[in-house]
Amino acid sequence: MITFYKNRDFGNFITDSFSFFKHHGRNYFKNFILINGLVLILLILVVYFGFSEFFGQFFSGNLGGESYLFEQYFEDNLGLTIMTGVLVFIIYSFVMMFNLLYPVFYIKHVAQGKQQLKADEIIAEFRSHSGKILKLYLGLILLVIPVAMVLFAISYLLIFVLIGIPLLLFVVPTLFNVITFLVYDYMYTSHGFFESLSYAMRSQFSYANGREKSPYWKYWGSTTILFVLYYVISTVLTAIPMVIFMVRMTTFSSDSNFENNPLDGGMGVVILIIYLFSIVFSSLLMNILYVNVGLLYFDSRRDLHQKLEMEEIDTIGLNA
Repeated sequence: MITFYKNRDFGNFITDSFSFFKHHGRNYFKNFILINGLVLILLILVVYFGFSEFFGQFFSGNLGGESYLFEQYFEDNLGLTIMTGVLVFIIYSFVMMFNLLYPVFYIKHVAQGKQQLKADEIIAEFRSHSGKILKLYLGLILLVIPVAMVLFAISYLLIFVLIGIPLLLFVVPTLFNVITFLVYDYMYTSHGFFESLSYAMRSQFSYANGREKSPYWKYWGSTTILFVLYYVISTVLTAIPMVIFMVRMTTFSSDSNFENNPLDGGMGVVILIIYLFSIVFSSLLMNILYVNVGLLYFDSRRDLHQKLEMEEIDTIGLNA
């Protein structure tokens, strides 16, 4: 059984993250897929059927040297393209919020001593916190994510003057930790959005008691290692359907008939299935990062450590 409210060093964060899934992985992912699986499939289907014709026209028009055909198609189907884009954004937003909040609610129950959870218990958490979730969503979409994207863009542009690469290595994991800390703190406490955001930023660099050295490096290090692991695996999985797609486009370009959509037929279905698998697997893999940051958050809450220690002392006194 994992103790959540305790001090951890750099290595413990990674080993305990995998230990969590060793003990709870089967139940964790069963409920995750049960609740979120259909939404993920819906997202993939909307993207595929909504934009396959769009990309098919783009490639077929350009491969045939007749780019005006794509422009005409885009103008004729502008309304449908916009509606599909809006639908994708709505579904993706739901997936994003669920992926952020699912480990938060699951760990909440496990930290309280529960070993096996039912999907209904997680859904009940979403319902009971619906108001806070809406405020969190608006805060993330309107404030936090735009600022994070600007910082990421600046760091990315600085790659051309070399300092951008090491800067990205610090900016991306730190931003991820701040955003995830914000979610944990906002849902676990009575803090307002900006109060939780303030705590999420401050706790990356110092403990609230001010007596211990900065936890930044161990927080950054554990997240960075798991990010690299996630990036390598997800890149390989995403590359598979992309390679198949490019081979398909190369074969299609050698055909003199450009009237058909290159994504039609059996190959399109194969690409859809592989792409669906890669997205679902990447989504599952991302949970390791979310759980790891949960352990970072519990490490930062020294007040909870002290409370737990006092409760254990009281229990020993009663038993004596």
